[in-house]
Amino acid sequence: PRGGPAAITGGPRAAGEDGGGVSGLLRRLGRVEDSRQRAAELFRWLLAPVAPSEFLGQHWERAPLLVRRSDPGYYAGLFSTADLDAALRGGEVHFGTHLDVTSYAEGVRETHNPSGRALPAVVWDFYQNGCSLRLLCPQAFSPTVWHFLSILQEQFGSMVGANTYLTPPGTQGFAPHYDDIEAFVLQLEGKKHWRVYSPRTDAEVLPPLSSANLTQAELGEPVLETVLEAGDLLYFPRGFIHQGDCLPDAHSLHITVSSYQRNSWGDLLEKLLPAALQMALEEDVEYRRGLPMDYLGYMGVANSDAADARRTAFMEKVQSLIKRLVNYAPIDAAVDQMAKSFLHDCLPPVLTQSEKAQSIYGFPARWQDGGPRDVDIQITKDTEIRLLRHGIVRLCNEEAGVMLYYTTENSRVYHKEEPKFLELDPEYIDSIEFLLSSYPNHISVGNLPCETLEEKISLATLLFEKGILTTKKPLVQV
Repeated sequence: PRGGPAAITGGPRAAGEDGGGVSGLLRRLGRVEDSRQRAAELFRWLLAPVAPSEFLGQHWERAPLLVRRSDPGYYAGLFSTADLDAALRGGEVHFGTHLDVTSYAEGVRETHNPSGRALPAVVWDFYQNGCSLRLLCPQAFSPTVWHFLSILQEQFGSMVGANTYLTPPGTQGFAPHYDDIEAFVLQLEGKKHWRVYSPRTDAEVLPPLSSANLTQAELGEPVLETVLEAGDLLYFPRGFIHQGDCLPDAHSLHITVSSYQRNSWGDLLEKLLPAALQMALEEDVEYRRGLPMDYLGYMGVANSDAADARRTAFMEKVQSLIKRLVNYAPIDAAVDQMAKSFLHDCLPPVLTQSEKAQSIYGFPARWQDGGPRDVDIQITKDTEIRLLRHGIVRLCNEEAGVMLYYTTENSRVYHKEEPKFLELDPEYIDSIEFLLSSYPNHISVGNLPCETLEEKISLATLLFEKGILTTKKPLVQV
């Protein structure tokens, strides 16, 4: 079902003792013990004053939502033009890889990327001449955006990414198009005029791929037309065509937070069906029997109009084999494969100061007075431990054995690293499940369901060294 857009107006919010803006919000969330609850709180803040239940019931995958807040400071501290400038001067931003220079004029969309490093003088010259700047992975350059997205990804159970767009006054950077992601546009600075259009055909509802650039003539009437101001939010589902342009009197900086790329039932079935077929071939002789010798004579497009009892029997046989396939569908294993892909997509967690002190990242091993100091990780049966976050590990049963995938060593740049995993002995599976079910509470190492104390300590030490576990108190008092 496709609904019409809704516009909600919210009043200003009260700032707590942590200060306002995003930094204060992240500090408050840092005190929430459970990472799942932390993600839910951040999602609630993102949509406020719209309740998440109302959003999920009426808008998610269905219809655009506009939230006007009349609060220019709502996103303060998340990302700014000054942050973009600092990233350029940091020397790590490259054209094409991290930054696109684009323009859209008289129906023509162009990319103007030179090669190599994006030098401030070159970038700001493009901007001054009316080009838009798209930073493709602000989370790699902004610790705040990284922190924000790394919490939110646990709410969606699907990769959460972001792009930032800086557009000069009176210009448009991109042609109208639709995307293959759920998009949340957060207006950070200035203002921007947006037009959003419904999917044009049933095939464009929740499309698996983004569209090519579209022309104005292909669009029809917008279902939503608005000017976003700093602090406002605009959500639209995948398949909704959109275009934004700047008014003559103001520049615009917005960040688009995106999720749910390739996260549909169809994507799950793409993993599930080949595995089901492989299992059926191994276990059921019906799938291994030969095709009828003469089937080429009555099947195929050339024979599709023929009235032939053999055709009917052939069709029924195929249908019955497809129906039986359900019995071989390893649904949980396919879900674990989706989860494994998600964990590879994930941003690594951002640690609070206290989490750092209680993890390997705050461990005080160092060189001092001519030798290494505080090197030994002294975990005993009484050490109290817990997972750093609920969503940072996934157990997968694979042909090679039981793998524990984890996110703590991921990169802030998408897929810059290979997936990280540990191969576990089967006797450790119960302990991982126990750690997951006891989260966010601490448990003592002695209570892990391994056979021997030696195994309990060795598993805890391994997980601690990978940053997966934290201890209730720092292991070494410095």
